[in-house]
Amino acid sequence: MTPPPRLSLESLGQLSPAAAAPRYDRASLIPAIVHLGLGAFARAHLAAYTDDLLNAEAGATNNADWGILGVSLQRPDQRDRLNPQQGLYTTIERGPEGERARIIGCLLGVMVAPEEREALVARLASPRTRIVSLTITEKGYCHDPATGRLNMAHPDIAHDLAHPESPRSAIGFIVAGLAARRAARLAPFTVLCCDNLPHNGRLVAGLVDDFAEALDPALAAWIAAEACFPSTMVDRIVPALTDDDLAAATRLTGLTDMAPVGHEPFRQWVIEDDFVAGLRPDWEQVGVQFTHDVAPFEHMKLRLLNGAHSALAYLGYLAGHETIFDTVSDPAFAAYAERFWAEARPMVPPPPGQDLKTYTSALLARFANPAIRHRTWQIAMDGSQKLPQRLLGTVRERLAQNLPIPALATAIAAWARYVGGTDEKGAPIDVRDPMASLLRETLDAAGKDAKSRIAALLAIEPIFGTDLPRDPRFVEAVTAAYTTLLASGARAAIA
Repeated sequence: MTPPPRLSLESLGQLSPAAAAPRYDRASLIPAIVHLGLGAFARAHLAAYTDDLLNAEAGATNNADWGILGVSLQRPDQRDRLNPQQGLYTTIERGPEGERARIIGCLLGVMVAPEEREALVARLASPRTRIVSLTITEKGYCHDPATGRLNMAHPDIAHDLAHPESPRSAIGFIVAGLAARRAARLAPFTVLCCDNLPHNGRLVAGLVDDFAEALDPALAAWIAAEACFPSTMVDRIVPALTDDDLAAATRLTGLTDMAPVGHEPFRQWVIEDDFVAGLRPDWEQVGVQFTHDVAPFEHMKLRLLNGAHSALAYLGYLAGHETIFDTVSDPAFAAYAERFWAEARPMVPPPPGQDLKTYTSALLARFANPAIRHRTWQIAMDGSQKLPQRLLGTVRERLAQNLPIPALATAIAAWARYVGGTDEKGAPIDVRDPMASLLRETLDAAGKDAKSRIAALLAIEPIFGTDLPRDPRFVEAVTAAYTTLLASGARAAIA
């Protein structure tokens, strides 16, 4: 049987009537946005909003039609899937009522940074580039999560400071692009972080300043005075690509798409309205919230959504649940989520007009969406980078008020159990974390005793700082939860 034709501009004429196609003149787009870290989330969020705007015929802003150029910072996978399709791909919205497919057209192509370093710096330096956006995950920023400062000893940062003309890291590329623009007497671009990091705009501004100051203090001063780093809050559940997504894209579109993205119906994007020369898409016309202070929104999301996601991921994985849906379908885990939120909500000032109990009730409904298969293993990645932002801030605030932390301690203990590398049935866990080797060595050196293992992990200062390991309330709570997890398993521990 002949397979359906590959998705392309030429094959769009054969698109199934059930799927939506771009309605704008794609040939008129300018790659005014360069996006570093072109994963599934960016394509289901930033690109989807931008595509909506272009479809609404409202995309022409300040003489720029807002096309996107994607950049893979490490591997060629996305380029090899997307460039043969001229950047086109399918998004599949999955809700309890069914699936809806559309073709996104605003992605104009994909570059691979390690193969095109000079070309990428030139693209960043181009006057056409107005915004450089990022979804590179916490570890991509090469920083110390506990302090928020750039890790100058990171191999990529050390390389980029020694060879600024041929960078490897996202921070190195951003500074190289800004340096080239300064040399050409061009205005800087806006740096738009779309990762789940507290005060992400200010964080990235600080990392760029750390790097530029080490390279050229005059450049650092120019960036600080002229560039913009708005903070953002992004929200949409976007699982990793699976074979089911490939099959669904063909079924829904009638075409072969090697790079579809599945996502939930819900989405939210809150952005501080701070762009160089005011140049940005009119995203507010398609539902983006612009504000002077994004902090209350990002704080709510990090502590309540991302914090619960991580807690459920570690506990659910240990209990044998493949996805978050499977996890919260178990009444014991749904009840645990409510206890987690009962501890976290009092530490979160609600954003204007937001009721936090209503918000967490909606989160549980989103987690329970049977059409979204968000793997616990995927969410569990990079825990050493995520814990400080998602869980430990809440822990510190509760301890400061002398409040108990049983649900939070259980989540941290589950992380400790998970990074040990063996699940409850004795099977190996594929621990993906930039500190995986250190975590493994730390636990091996600590021996089998639960108290010693927890003490060794809590002594890792880049994760836990110096305060928490010295607080007996924290140490005892995590040790007790870890002991119960070892003895009884995750489900029994939370039940």
